[in-house]
Amino acid sequence: MFEWIMGNIGTICVCLVLATAVVAILINIIRNKKKGKSACGCNCNGCAISDCCHKDK
Repeated sequence: MFEWIMGNIGTICVCLVLATAVVAILINIIRNKKKGKSACGCNCNGCAISDCCHKDK
């Protein structure tokens, strides 16, 4: 088992870094959604489909 880990340490490290990045992005998206911010992060005034996203306004 230890030999397998040592043989694949590079792949394991890259996977851990990618998983950490994905989790951080998801946490950021969830926090922004709770704050009521737009998912795309852009200004809705110039968006062609802003009527679909914000029908209540």
